[in-house]
Amino acid sequence: MLPWYPASWREKPARQLPAYPDPAALADACQQLGAFPPLVAESEVAALRADLAEVAAGRAFLLQGGDCAEDLDAQGGTPARETLRVLLQMAVVLTYGAARPVVKVGRIAGQYAKPRSADTETRDGVTLPSYRGDIVNGAEFSAAARMPDPQRLLRAYSASAATLNLLRALTQGGFADLHQLHRWTSDFVRASPQGQRYAQLADRIGEALAFMAACGFTQDSAAPLRAVRFYTSHEALLLPYEEALTRRDDAVGDWHATSAHLLWLGERTRQPDAAHVEYLRGIANPVGVKIGPGAPPDDVLALLERLNPARAPGRVVLITRMGAGRLPERLPPLLEAVRHSGHPVVWSCDPMHGNTVTSSHGVKTRDFGRIVQEVRGFFAAHAACGTVAGGLHVELTGLDVTECRGGGQNLGDDDLARRYTSACDPRLNGSQSLELAFLVADLLKAQRG
Repeated sequence: MLPWYPASWREKPARQLPAYPDPAALADACQQLGAFPPLVAESEVAALRADLAEVAAGRAFLLQGGDCAEDLDAQGGTPARETLRVLLQMAVVLTYGAARPVVKVGRIAGQYAKPRSADTETRDGVTLPSYRGDIVNGAEFSAAARMPDPQRLLRAYSASAATLNLLRALTQGGFADLHQLHRWTSDFVRASPQGQRYAQLADRIGEALAFMAACGFTQDSAAPLRAVRFYTSHEALLLPYEEALTRRDDAVGDWHATSAHLLWLGERTRQPDAAHVEYLRGIANPVGVKIGPGAPPDDVLALLERLNPARAPGRVVLITRMGAGRLPERLPPLLEAVRHSGHPVVWSCDPMHGNTVTSSHGVKTRDFGRIVQEVRGFFAAHAACGTVAGGLHVELTGLDVTECRGGGQNLGDDDLARRYTSACDPRLNGSQSLELAFLVADLLKAQRG
């Protein structure tokens, strides 16, 4: 295997990269990024790898969730705060049900790029470049907005830094305190059946905390009650941006992507001999790979050998996104092949991307029932194979959107237009996310016997 360096991906075929009209302007923006401070620290990345090694061993559970595509123009930090709020609620539900730690990873503070099925989009006879996320171009269908703009890389860095500052303040400054469980519930969730179930759970935890305090375990003496470790992640699509933010740890010689704690590859960019895999193989961060129903076992094993030849626990997360109807047939052969190979992977379930459909009004949506079906099938397949169902990966928001059908709110096609704000794919709202967490908690509790 040839030596790796941050730009070695440029010697490989690359997919899903935008065509910038001014390469010199792109190079200038990347040079500026290269002089900026890292967004995450090597010690944080090492902590996540250690946490994910516990997940791979079945001693912890991974919860990864957040926006489909973040908005550079979002003001005031509300989307980030509401996403954190619902992820904390879900983590409490899962921790209580599984009786094991939950590793919390957001699709946040960097999820600004999106893969597309075509390079261009045509409307009313006009063809323009496809929208590839705010880090590349604008969603508005105009020639000016759709032109890839290198200055957006700098805006994305600034927005990611601001969001990270907010997340660190919230997770370390009292917002994540377990004594504040009731305050995490949004108003629109509070009156729902899952909101009421969560309130009952919060009451039980509150009673346990009061008992612990009476025994001398106060907030001051039990730091995990007051703060949480929260990590960030995004899809590694825009390789010039990632390269510019790659840093070397001189103490040990490792290279790190400092744009996020964890980066993942999608179905469209996971070719073992292509540019995106080449970049990810050289960084010390944990890496994720989306695995769809068409992935043969040999391809998955080749990816694992490429990304983790040392077979280090906590290095690779395999995120399956099969579709509810295809998972029972397609997932078991992958589980068996990886188990026999000895690779210590984290298996995580993405029940969203394989279940996207078009509503009767022509709007992309997802059915909550199909999402639940895929999650149940994921756990059943692992139980049958004797492997660890280690995580859940979902597109969600804590905001009161109406983008996915079904759930306790019983949303239908006519409801979608009321509050459909996603620029790309439909997300679970806070109520549906909490409902899914209770389902997974029940599945984890059943595993415990």
